[in-house]
Amino acid sequence: MPLGAKPLRAWGARFYNDTSGETFSVKFLSAIDRYIFRLVLMPMLGIFLLAASLLVLDKMLRLFDFVATEGGPIGVVFKMLANLLPEYASLAIPLGLMLGILLAFRKLATSSELDVMRAVGLSYTRLLRVPYMLAILLAALNFAIVGYLQPLSRYYYEELNYELKSGALGASIKVGEFNALKDRIALRVDESRDNGRRLIGIFARVVDKKGQVLAISARQGQFLALKGAPDTIILRLDQGQIIQDIPGKEPRVLSFTRHDLPIELPQIEKFRKRGGSDREYLLPELAHLGWDKDLPKEERISSQANFNYRMVEVIMMLLLPLLAVALAIPPKRSTSALGLFVSIVMVVAYHKVNQYAADVASLGKMNPILGLWGPFFVFAALILWMYWRVAYVPGGQAIGWLEKGAEIVVKRLKSLMKRTKRGPILPEPAEAS
Repeated sequence: MPLGAKPLRAWGARFYNDTSGETFSVKFLSAIDRYIFRLVLMPMLGIFLLAASLLVLDKMLRLFDFVATEGGPIGVVFKMLANLLPEYASLAIPLGLMLGILLAFRKLATSSELDVMRAVGLSYTRLLRVPYMLAILLAALNFAIVGYLQPLSRYYYEELNYELKSGALGASIKVGEFNALKDRIALRVDESRDNGRRLIGIFARVVDKKGQVLAISARQGQFLALKGAPDTIILRLDQGQIIQDIPGKEPRVLSFTRHDLPIELPQIEKFRKRGGSDREYLLPELAHLGWDKDLPKEERISSQANFNYRMVEVIMMLLLPLLAVALAIPPKRSTSALGLFVSIVMVVAYHKVNQYAADVASLGKMNPILGLWGPFFVFAALILWMYWRVAYVPGGQAIGWLEKGAEIVVKRLKSLMKRTKRGPILPEPAEAS
């Protein structure tokens, strides 16, 4: 047995016949299906986690820098990343599905197990039963993500971004820099201790509505909150001086042991309602807006472009098992991994074409249906042709010409490397006459 010493068993349901008293079972997952499922599952999960982690780490570095610049709490970084996970998942799920199937069938092909399965009468279409179960399940999951979860998470991300910039999340005082508070107070702190509870080396410049200027310096201080006035905080200063400059009068210098400086916090406007951009609308809302004749044409076209973009991205997942199998089978007596590289390039290029078409269509320069479904049908026709070449043409290869070209290039590179290692060939010395 090529799959191990254990006999082949199947997952199924057992039924009882009331007339004859006999039992019979319906098999829907054989041992080969379970074997293919195990081969697909682990690479698929690994690639999904790897792709999502790389996207999150890249964004995390930029968010840490952004939050530090705005002076917000570090914890908001992880909240913003959590709201970006649905967007990253919608990209990582198709990639993980395709590469999981591709690596599974590549392993079957290079270990000659695929030849055994084909010899006993199992076609490629039969072997794709489990991969298509996974594809349909993940396509439904991705539909829920891009149609419902992703718009909501994008809105919450923009809300956190707004609150961070407006100071609603609690902006901090930057040490060693002048901080403007409500355009009338400039504050500088030399040193912060005890997590900001104790401030050392304070300078403040306060301008009131009458034009009076107060220049205050203090050895130390701290911020205090007022229970009855949440929009006002108290900066309690210890051991300092105040230079009072009143227009038309001589400046006065006052020394103090303790002085309370009230600071009014700016009013923070509430964030807008959901729907500031097409990405924040749920899929049914986009469908309603896109074909609502009462709306302006520009708004309808933009909604139609985003709606069709989401739909083609989800439906495209149903073609990925065929593409994976077409590119997974290397030529005989070859272990070339060119199909892996080509599959990534094709999926990423198709995704970028869809993004470009959606952007152009939203501007009204292209018909949304033609601009997004046109590339989809071209991509689908190419995939079906590649799968037909592998599955129904004896000895057929989807990218056979590319494999031969790559083989010629590799051979020439190897020959050049060998010549370089040997060094230049010197002419033989001439014999003396």
